[in-house]
Amino acid sequence: MSHILPGQDLDLSFLYDIADGSNEFVVESIDMFLHHTPEMLQTITTALADKDWPLAAQVSHKLKPNLGFFGMPVSQATMQEIELMAKAGAPDPELLLSKFYEVKEVISTNIVTLEKIKADLEVGG
Repeated sequence: MSHILPGQDLDLSFLYDIADGSNEFVVESIDMFLHHTPEMLQTITTALADKDWPLAAQVSHKLKPNLGFFGMPVSQATMQEIELMAKAGAPDPELLLSKFYEVKEVISTNIVTLEKIKADLEVGG
């Protein structure tokens, strides 16, 4: 099975490598991602709506390693840009929002894929 999903910014090779054959580890890791990531995305969404740039930057910073761990380098790089723009006080708020909603859509698609992968692993797939 390929761990690289074409058309998505998602490559689970690193996760499977460090899991060393443990589906339980993969399931637990995905479960943590599924639990924390939507919360962080919602916090960033609210922070951006409230023009709370420091909070948007802080949560973007926290989300980046999770994206890297799950092989989402494009999303991780975009989140880095969002963090830096927010730290700078969002000199171009429209660009910041555009980048965020674009990356949020990709991550949301990946969340659906990860839910399926987790379910398949839980039934021994």
